Amino acid sequence: MMSTLFNGVFDTSAQSALSVGNFLLCLVVSLLIGLFITAVYGYKSRSSQSFLVTLALLPAVVCVVIMMVNGNVGAGVAVAGAFSLVRFRSAPGTAREIGAIFLAMAAGLITGMGYLGYAVLFVVILGVMNFVYESISRRKAESATGKTLHITIPENLDYTNVFDEIFDQYTRSCEMLHVKTTNMGSLFKLTYQVELKEGVSEKEFIDKLRCRNGNLEILLAKQESAGFEL
Repeated sequence: MMSTLFNGVFDTSAQSALSVGNFLLCLVVSLLIGLFITAVYGYKSRSSQSFLVTLALLPAVVCVVIMMVNGNVGAGVAVAGAFSLVRFRSAPGTAREIGAIFLAMAAGLITGMGYLGYAVLFVVILGVMNFVYESISRRKAESATGKTLHITIPENLDYTNVFDEIFDQYTRSCEMLHVKTTNMGSLFKLTYQVELKEGVSEKEFIDKLRCRNGNLEILLAKQESAGFEL
């Protein structure tokens, strides 16, 4: 009785049943792989806790699906692909999160096919490459001189060319991103993308702007970059 407990009702003599030992081995390896992927993508990341938990469990879920379809990879991929859509029903995923989901699914697929060594090798290589690309991107961000400038001006001040002279003196490039009215239309909020010249004093730059905008609010911050979504 116990020997047939884990046999499928559709198993035939030509199709051998999956042993409990192999099932548990693949499941444990896929869970460990999920923990590794979560550690890699959760390092210095703002991803939510629920996403990281899902990412840790996804390889095991895909692995079980692939094992249960008895080698029919096409059916397994079709079923497992549906799991990735759950993430994007409530909130759009960033490109990095989508990449992590596909990595977890691929690792689960390889593990479910029984190639445990290849699965481990696959996630280790991609994890290392992720760290390399992230460190390169972080260095570029730290060396970037681009700034986002927010200037508040009164409604009677023509903003078209009022700051041109100051921008020519202190910036290498300047681009107006958008204009917004505020305080019942009595003020304008201007947003610029600027690149300061080398050696320029930010305080001196802001002081010059304050003289033109009537000492209203000015904000100079790191370059704003919205998270890209797919």
